[in-house]
Amino acid sequence: MPILDVQDLKTFYSTQSGFVRAVDGVSLQVEKGEALGLAGESGCGKTTVALSILKILPSGGKIMGGKILFKDNDIAKLDEKHMRKIRWKGMSIVFQGAMNALNPVFRLGDQISEAILTHEAKVSKSEAMKRAKKLLELVGLEPMRAKDYPHELSGGMRQRGLIAMALACNPELLIADEPGTALDVIVQAQVLNLMEELKRKLNLAMILITHDLSIIADTCEKVAIMYAGKIVEHGDVADIFKKPLHPYTQGLIGAFPSIKAAKKRISSIPGLPPDLLNPPSGCRFHPRCSYAEDICKRDDPELMKVSEENHFAACHLVSGKPA
Repeated sequence: MPILDVQDLKTFYSTQSGFVRAVDGVSLQVEKGEALGLAGESGCGKTTVALSILKILPSGGKIMGGKILFKDNDIAKLDEKHMRKIRWKGMSIVFQGAMNALNPVFRLGDQISEAILTHEAKVSKSEAMKRAKKLLELVGLEPMRAKDYPHELSGGMRQRGLIAMALACNPELLIADEPGTALDVIVQAQVLNLMEELKRKLNLAMILITHDLSIIADTCEKVAIMYAGKIVEHGDVADIFKKPLHPYTQGLIGAFPSIKAAKKRISSIPGLPPDLLNPPSGCRFHPRCSYAEDICKRDDPELMKVSEENHFAACHLVSGKPA
């Protein structure tokens, strides 16, 4: 049984012009000790999926339908009081941009220990600080860094501190939203290697949100490709990278240069993502798809199983069985 099972999730943002259909029928599963990569262009709904799972949507955001089963319990129906018991102890998040996520006027150790004290009433302040220092060691920082303020740390150190905070109450599911943002390639690689090591050591279930497919290929077992609020393809990483079936997935992979293949001009996907206030009819990718036919403009394709390796794609031009 998966530790997280999201079924037909719909999350919209209310605006003066109407509802923005940011997440429109997303389904995904994550097993214990497994990493799922969630990829797609900026604005496709990746972060909204994460915020919906934790139920920390900004003002105007609302879950309109679907289920979020965490350990077989539908948390989409839970109120804030019950969600507070699940956040941090059951699931936690590493936000994009550590400098914005950390409080600039509190020391790093105090911010980590605050999470422990808030969710574990029987723990003393001194014990919480000891645990905070051990967590810093776990993520490769010296315990003495607990006394530092965020501005006294480098970008990589802040990101590691944020990971330590997310692990403060031993969660079973960790969501990482663009953990390598604003980091140079060396530090980014160190942070991603750390997350992969922690997943293996702690048997964490993990969702890694990024637009960089190379990161997913290196750290995840499964991948889900999002476009305009929907998942258009998902399956095992190796299967999708070797044989991408959806034209959008093919375009994303084609946009990355290969260090082994012959030099060639990098291809790009023409056009822009659709306006989710008024998304196009049929397949949302059809205005940018070079293979689009009349049925693509008319009917929204279902996510279909296209191979025995649990490879799914939502495309009228790909034959398969209903998911």
